[in-house]
Amino acid sequence: MCAAVVVGQPAVARADVSSWLYTGMGPVGVWDRDGHEETLLTLQVDTGLGTDPSGGVIFGGLARLQPQFERTTDLSLLVRSATHGYVNGDWGLALDLGAYHRLTKREIGPTGSLALGAPWGITFSATGGMEPDRGFFVSATLGLDFARLTVYRTTGYSWWRNTFPAYRPEEE
Repeated sequence: MCAAVVVGQPAVARADVSSWLYTGMGPVGVWDRDGHEETLLTLQVDTGLGTDPSGGVIFGGLARLQPQFERTTDLSLLVRSATHGYVNGDWGLALDLGAYHRLTKREIGPTGSLALGAPWGITFSATGGMEPDRGFFVSATLGLDFARLTVYRTTGYSWWRNTFPAYRPEEE
């Protein structure tokens, strides 16, 4: 009985998740089928959860709110694939694919984005999508991912110590 208890004891159990909370601004270009172009300002707000941040590739889900000022607002649901560096506040990439719902016109269409993450949560996001029967849109935003800056940051310890990081390489 004692042997079963000793053998059955797990070493360290971890059930961490990754998370994202990004806010950025930048231009958005909209082209219709007739070649008409419109350039506006957009705000991008992302939030989501993913798998354990210690993995090589992290998968998760993402919700995005993206108003195109003076035009409309898009609400998107996306699937995210991100590199270990991206999730843990270092250099890395994230690819998002999914669909958007245009709130003012009740349209649904495909969308995707590529995010380049730098240390300290700095993020550049390029997003594009098809507009039903009309054309397409492309946006570029620069902003800050607050989860990558605080909880998931594993860089910049000499300037600002992360007391409770979600991912601790020394524990593996």
